[in-house]
Amino acid sequence: MTSHQAPITAPITAPIPAPLPARTRIGAAVGLLLLSPICAEYLIGYDQIISNPLDMLTGLLVLGPLYGTVAVLIREVARRTGRGWPTMLLLSAAFGLIQAGVIDQSLFNPDFVDEASWDDDRLPTFVAGLGVSVKHVVGFVGGHVIWSFCAPIGVVESCVPRIADRPWLGRVGITVMIVLYGLGALVIFKEHSKQFLATPAQFGTVGLFALALAVAAFAIPRRFPRRGADGRGGEGRDEGGRGSGGRVPPAWAVGCGAVVLMGAHQLSSPGWGGVALNVAALVLAGGALLWWSGRPDWGPAHVLAVCGAALVVNAALSFVVEPLGDTSPVVKYGANGVLMIVVLLLLGWARRRLRFTAAVPRPLEGARSA
Repeated sequence: MTSHQAPITAPITAPIPAPLPARTRIGAAVGLLLLSPICAEYLIGYDQIISNPLDMLTGLLVLGPLYGTVAVLIREVARRTGRGWPTMLLLSAAFGLIQAGVIDQSLFNPDFVDEASWDDDRLPTFVAGLGVSVKHVVGFVGGHVIWSFCAPIGVVESCVPRIADRPWLGRVGITVMIVLYGLGALVIFKEHSKQFLATPAQFGTVGLFALALAVAAFAIPRRFPRRGADGRGGEGRDEGGRGSGGRVPPAWAVGCGAVVLMGAHQLSSPGWGGVALNVAALVLAGGALLWWSGRPDWGPAHVLAVCGAALVVNAALSFVVEPLGDTSPVVKYGANGVLMIVVLLLLGWARRRLRFTAAVPRPLEGARSA
């Protein structure tokens, strides 16, 4: 009698992405560190600093730690925990509340800006019992979510598509970001607290809402990435394995829709009707993105279209926004023009990188066959 023994085969392991050079990861993080404050403060050109390019450069020494580190940390936490845009959106809202309600206290300070336009914008929807303007809550928090954090993250990830879904920093880099953020936040808080300090109740309310948003960011189901043969992927099905069917509009159409909705957000009037339009635009945009991003044909080009649309909207509006204080029209429009050109070049480069990466398989290591 003969016996048969099943052949022994080597275990098959999943392809592992090749290790990344430190300069690639650090370069991407530094790019986000700089793009975030530029999008948050400079792009729309509302401040008189727009007429002084040297002050704009030196201002990044404070604004980079204040905005850029948060964008980097939000992205790093989301990618390290296998989460995506829903988590990043909620974390951005939490940090946006902290920024406007605690660090610079612009939500509560009636004299935050010494201009008549400040009261014109604040008072129509001011709620005395809360001490805040609803228009400012929606505008400031929504602005931080879109322009301070999420749009820069999406654009920079599009510039480095091979590492868009991977961590960029190690423990040392994360520690540096946390320390820089703490220092930047302390500088701004002390500066704005010289003339005004919110009440403990206001600070506590902001803290509770921010904490609730942060908890929600990690309570929502994760979306595991869909990966193709080249090892690249994006957000896909949730933890239950479900995937949304149906088609997503082409990237250019998604981008055009984003321009309309974000333009409505920025141009809404100060009254309650404007707030209603503002909220409707944000809800429609957020709902569409959450719905479409779970579908199989949603890809990096769609993310770039939405995030790039945010940059284009503010860069375009900068030409009609009148800066605070005294500014030189020549320098102002010159700075607006330069920033618009930089935005278009950056988005063109990001789109080129996406196309190139889609055509070239991602290098893999560790793949074994039987």
